Amino acid sequence: MKSLLTTCVFAFTLILNPSPGLAQSTAVDYNNRGVAKQTKGDLEGAVADYNRALELNPKHADAYSNRGAAKQAKGDLEGAVADFTRALELNPKHANAYYGRGNAKQAKGDLDGAMADFTRALKLDPKNAEVYNNRGEAKSAKGDLDGAMADYNRAIELNPKGAIVYSNRGIAKRAKGDLEGAMADYNRALELNPKDADAYYNRGNAKLVKGDLEGATADYTRALELNPKDANAYCNRGEAKRVKGDLDGAMADSNRALELNPKYADAYNTRGEAKRARGDLDGAMVDFTRALELNPKYAFAYKNRGVTKKIKGDLEGAVADLTRALELNPKHTYAYITRGNVWFLSRNWTEALQDFRRSCELLEGKQEQDYLRLFIWLICARLGETDAASKELTACLDKRWNAAPGDWVSKLAGHLLGTISEDDLFSAAASRDADKERGQRCEAWFYAGMKKLLSGDKKSAAEYFRKCLATEMKGFTEYQFAEAELKALSQ
Repeated sequence: MKSLLTTCVFAFTLILNPSPGLAQSTAVDYNNRGVAKQTKGDLEGAVADYNRALELNPKHADAYSNRGAAKQAKGDLEGAVADFTRALELNPKHANAYYGRGNAKQAKGDLDGAMADFTRALKLDPKNAEVYNNRGEAKSAKGDLDGAMADYNRAIELNPKGAIVYSNRGIAKRAKGDLEGAMADYNRALELNPKDADAYYNRGNAKLVKGDLEGATADYTRALELNPKDANAYCNRGEAKRVKGDLDGAMADSNRALELNPKYADAYNTRGEAKRARGDLDGAMVDFTRALELNPKYAFAYKNRGVTKKIKGDLEGAVADLTRALELNPKHTYAYITRGNVWFLSRNWTEALQDFRRSCELLEGKQEQDYLRLFIWLICARLGETDAASKELTACLDKRWNAAPGDWVSKLAGHLLGTISEDDLFSAAASRDADKERGQRCEAWFYAGMKKLLSGDKKSAAEYFRKCLATEMKGFTEYQFAEAELKALSQ
């Protein structure tokens, strides 16, 4: 026992009064124990050990770098940058410190600084796939999608089994409009890691853009099974449900997203759209306004609030919101379309014509412009330019992509152009689908009514507009236009 006690006392004495050489060794031990604690998630314990290591050796670059990583994990980005910078002062060739500082800068929003640090790290360690991935993320955030793709490709060459890189490359491909390529990358990410909630979420986003609402909903649901606190997945699943017509489900998901993140502007916007679809216009206005308070540059929320104001009859307020949406996003096609509709309702033909033409430019080659072409014809004919309008509409019909011969829009256009009789138009409106027939009859009564009005037969025009309104298709633009025309005729 005596010899054991002596040994213990000797060891304790060495720890209390270490020699310079032993101090270096002890600092390494504290640093290593800090790494072990950090790996287990004990950030407080890790920082304490790194602090002790630096007390024993103030020039321990690894301890500064590791403490910087722990501070970043705790959310102390300023402290993290300071520690990584000190590590680099002590060791200018510390690749991990450059990488760590780049991550901290990226988290702070300093993308240029982050990329500079990642690039420096890659000069020192050119085969580090993680650094390529993170530099790709920074480039993607700056809008340099081609640069991001190059970095993701290099990361995959270095590590073909890095699931997160495939997921990130999928995001870049989707942003470039390559939905099929994005889907392939998300699928590969999920093959490598079937529990990657982010990959399910991202694949759901791609499916949503493609119009695969069922597939998108399934992917968001799987993401939420893996990560039940993902407010983004709840919000986007709510959007998919809203588009599918499941308004109650959309409301429930939006509410859950807002429980998780009360400052989530997108969730307010989605919930506002669901409320509007349910007829709760005042509730929708509240949600769109809240979204704009949280994000004053949210073009879609301005557009949606403008649409709601239009429905409520506040045409002046609608124009103001839609104009603001277009200031924020000059290529917001549906803001132009809606503002054009408002100008039409306000009987401001010049402004309406300008917005409809701009919408058609943005929709070049797409069938979404079909009805806009009919509106343009109506306005031009109203302005006494029927011949020119008819030539323009005929040319547009000849250029339509993927349109079936003799489809419904062609029938409407033919009636305006005088090649389809009124009887033939109403015969074509018939359908085995009752809802479809009601919608087509709403449109047929409106365009036939406009033909009567333009020919000077106001009495028949008013009768036709009343029949249009009798279809109760209140969500149709033609219904709203017929209502406005009938009001003007009664004055």
